[in-house]
Formats: sequence, C-alpha cells, structure tokens
Amino acid sequence: MSQAEGVLRRPRPLWSLGLLRSEITTTFRRWRTLALLAVLAGVPVLVGIAVKIETGDGGPGGGGGQGGPAFISQVTHNGLFLVFTSLAVTLPFFLPMSIGVIAGDSLAGEAHGGTLRYLLVAPAGRTRLLLVKYATTLTFCLVATLVVALSALATGALLFPLGEVTLLSGTSISFGEGLLRALAIAVVVALSLIGLAAVGLFVSTLTSSGIAAMATTVGLLITVQILDTIPQLSAVQPYLFPHYWLSFADLLRDPVYWDQLQKNLGLQALYAAVFGSAAWARFTTRDITA
Repeated sequence: MSQAEGVLRRPRPLWSLGLLRSEITTTFRRWRTLALLAVLAGVPVLVGIAVKIETGDGGPGGGGGQGGPAFISQVTHNGLFLVFTSLAVTLPFFLPMSIGVIAGDSLAGEAHGGTLRYLLVAPAGRTRLLLVKYATTLTFCLVATLVVALSALATGALLFPLGEVTLLSGTSISFGEGLLRALAIAVVVALSLIGLAAVGLFVSTLTSSGIAAMATTVGLLITVQILDTIPQLSAVQPYLFPHYWLSFADLLRDPVYWDQLQKNLGLQALYAAVFGSAAWARFTTRDITA
C-alpha cells in the first residue's frame, strides 16, 4: 500500500477544531447574525425603558406586577431583575426565532449557495460537517442568550438601583450570588434551545432552500407554541419542547425547585437525540448535487 492510499483509507476524526472555528467565525461575521444579535440586545433596553416610564408616571409597574413575568414588579427595586424579565420576554419568541433562522439555514443555505458540495469534497465528511453545524448553532444559542442577559444587566444598572436580591420565595441573597444565579439562568435558557436547534438542523437537511428551511423551522416553532396553549391538548403538552422553557424561574427560589428544570433539560436532550439522529440519517444518505 502506498503512502497516499494509506492517507485516503485512514479514518477521519469526527471532530475538527479548525473546521469548527472556521464555521463559527463565518456564522458570526454574517450581517444576518449580527442583525439578530442587535435585535436581541435591543429588547432589554425597550423593556427597561418601558418599566421606567410606567413607574415614573406612578403606574402599577412599581408594585402591582400586573401582567408580564411574575418578577417584573421587582425590576424597579433591583435592576438585576431586568435580566430575568428580559429572558422571560425573549424566550417564547425572539430567542427561538433567531435559533430557527441559524439552524434552518445551516445546511440548506450552503446547498442553495452551491458551497455544500465543496465542503464535502474537502476533507470534512458528512458526519463531521453535521456535528460542526450543530455545534455552531449551539454556540449561537449561548451567545444570543448572553447578549440578552448582558444588555439587560447594563440597562438595569443604568435605570434602576442594584443591591441584595429578594428571591421569589422571599429569601434575600447578596448581589454577587444574584449574579451567579443570573449566569446559571442564562445557561439553562441556552440549554432549553438545543431541542429546537436539532429540529432546525433536521429541517435544513430536507431542502436546498435556506429561506424555506428557516420559514419551516419558525413555522413549526409557532405551531408548537400554539398547541402548548390549548387546554384540550394538556395530555401531550409535557412532550412539546417549549413546555418547560420558563422553568428557569425556579432557580430564583430557595431552595431551588429542580423538578421542572430536570424535565426541561431531559426533554431537550430527547429532542436533540431524536432529531439529531434523523438529521444524520437524512444527510448521510442524501444525494448532494449543489
């Protein structure tokens, strides 16, 4: 066997830091990605200004907490609560919509642009490319969540006082511990999106149109969220991926309620495994012509 034949027959590793780094860099340099992050960063600013104006006019926002997340009434007393409020506001639609755009376009966009075949001709391999695309989407999940949290923290510090944090259970903790809980909540929110990321990746393997894949993923997201609000479907709602998304609020209790959090993370892992496997089965047998 010649040296060249040995190289060709040598199994390719399933992971490549160089390929992952290149994919992440390419994704975060796109104007579409930057625009999505800018919109996400703007939501906490708008929420903070709205709360400030309402409470400044003597409205009910300072103590009544009417409407919105359960802890929105705490924002005027402690700006750190703007982080929790902003994550609760963006999680039902803005964050998952952004994930749907990135995940849906991950492979379909390459096929539409004529670069998918080139990526597979290069020493990448279908399985490795699929893993890198999914890892890039998960990276975006974390970055997008942190952008919301950091924007909310900066806005809350500018508009409202900071100090000890009174949890939903009535216990007070230091501001430093409150920051740690905010970081933990941001991580949980990012992990809550891994199921949707796998769904979007699977949809992206079904078409060569990035726009169609993005629209389908966002459409599925909206449909599932509507189903999760219909009382007659209460039997199946615990199996829908957005059902436990707002369970991160249980991290603001003392002691922490772990039941809903564990159900949420377990459900996301199940969706990631099922739709990730479906994406692999489809992508590894698909006829790539573009």
